[in-house]
Amino acid sequence: MVRDDLYITVPSLFRCPISLDVMKSPVSLCTGVTYDRSSIQRWLDNGNNTCPATMQILQTKDFIPNRTLQRLIQIWSDSVRDRVDSPDSHLSGDSFDKRDQLLVALTDLESGSENRFESLEKIVRFAKDSEENSVFLAKTEGFVALLVGFLDNVDGGVERSVELLEQVVIALDLVLSKIENRESILKNQKEREGESVDSLLLVLKQGSCESKIASVRVLKSIADDNESKLLIAEKEGLLSQLLNLITPEKDVNLIENSLSCLVAISTPKRNKAKLIHHGAVKVFSNLLPSNLSVSGTENVLKLLETVSSTKEGRSEICEAPSCVAAIANKVLKVSTVATEHAVTILWSVCYLFRDQKAQEAVTKANGLTKILLLMQSNCTPHVRQMSVDLLKIFRVNSKSCLSSYDTKTTHIMPF
Repeated sequence: MVRDDLYITVPSLFRCPISLDVMKSPVSLCTGVTYDRSSIQRWLDNGNNTCPATMQILQTKDFIPNRTLQRLIQIWSDSVRDRVDSPDSHLSGDSFDKRDQLLVALTDLESGSENRFESLEKIVRFAKDSEENSVFLAKTEGFVALLVGFLDNVDGGVERSVELLEQVVIALDLVLSKIENRESILKNQKEREGESVDSLLLVLKQGSCESKIASVRVLKSIADDNESKLLIAEKEGLLSQLLNLITPEKDVNLIENSLSCLVAISTPKRNKAKLIHHGAVKVFSNLLPSNLSVSGTENVLKLLETVSSTKEGRSEICEAPSCVAAIANKVLKVSTVATEHAVTILWSVCYLFRDQKAQEAVTKANGLTKILLLMQSNCTPHVRQMSVDLLKIFRVNSKSCLSSYDTKTTHIMPF
């Protein structure tokens, strides 16, 4: 039974310009105008050779199915059916109205309307409204591909493009985490000449704090395989821009999201070398004394551990005694994960690299006491063995400390 108070507004773009009914099979003529297939077919069968809406002479009478519009009409129709059949639905009338408005915005976006910026703003507001809305968008077929298309094909002036891109990356960030079994949005990126990464870099340089955070989160999402990680790091200016975003004076959320992104793309050997070349060790060192969260500190130490797996990285760390001291200070102070990263770095520079300046920095930072305390804690065998190796280097020969441990030389290669 239909509710008496139910009033349904049909989005104008869903109506056929000829019949004014909701289109069942939308098709587009060469003029770009979309009609219901049966209506335009009758028009053409009657001998007409013009577009009914524009009266332009048709260069061809062929038409192309508008799959995106058909999907949106289907989503809207299902929404209306739910409203009619389920008056007690968990979705309020206001929610249905917002979804109707969303579908109009999506249609405007797909059709290349001049209102696309306003449409993106509506979509972002809808997604921010609730988790349910974000899931709804994520499940809307073709939505993510549509957003990626904007990353690939931005026109207009630079200022206008940045405004548009900010909305695109914020929308992408809101829905990407809701997509199951998603493929990297950088699939076939080489064929597109890296335009998506260009757009994300533009936002990192000129966007607001919110859009920059969204951009680094999108970058992290798409760094899901080695090829994508290399592609991101090879984009000129991108790594240096990410490093610029993690200086202590920046917004804490921006710093921590940027660190998480750097962790995601830093694993390939070439990317480690690029980070070192761009002065990453100094940047990470300056962050250690900052008031970061536990996860933020863990990521800084993880990145230092990553670069310490190379000879060049160990050399850079050793050239900054304050960095070594700051690493030693994090042992047993932040979390078990942070301690493991810190000990691994110290093992790399003091035991593996045998750098005297690094050893002196650890001694001055009271690092030996912390290592002794760590050995008495419930640490992993891997961390305990590295601690034993470090004590050997510092010539700690106390039998009371080492009698319970196997002091035979063990070469651990953690990388």
